[in-house]
Amino acid sequence: MAIYFYRSRDVPYGCFSNFSAHGVEMDGLWWPTVEHYFQGQKFPGQHLAESIRSARTPKEAKRLGTSAGLRCDWERVKDDIMRAAVLCKFRTHGSIRNILLATEGEELVENAPFDYYWGCGHDGSGRNMLGTILMEVREHLRSAG
Repeated sequence: MAIYFYRSRDVPYGCFSNFSAHGVEMDGLWWPTVEHYFQGQKFPGQHLAESIRSARTPKEAKRLGTSAGLRCDWERVKDDIMRAAVLCKFRTHGSIRNILLATEGEELVENAPFDYYWGCGHDGSGRNMLGTILMEVREHLRSAG
């Protein structure tokens, strides 16, 4: 059986969303959500990265992250950036780490209807990379004890 998640306010699996209010300390800075961090990494060292970090909401951070001029190696590094941020999130916040670990071997699926890369897309044919990364993080945390 698969566990579907999407909105950060959905209980109990909303914490799997990158919009959930579970901040991370990455690269010596506090980021309010994984979404803030991920979008900011499109523009490392640029003023826009700080604007994204200080965005009021993850939705605003995502909007800012759609600006032109993102780093040239983005397609090559985006999965590793997401993986590092998601791992940090679940290492940092014990309560949601327990929720993730309690999913045991269930498939995790981001039910994002318009995202065919990070989510499953409207028709289920998407790559579900966020779900895949969450399952990898789950296994990493389980094996790390």
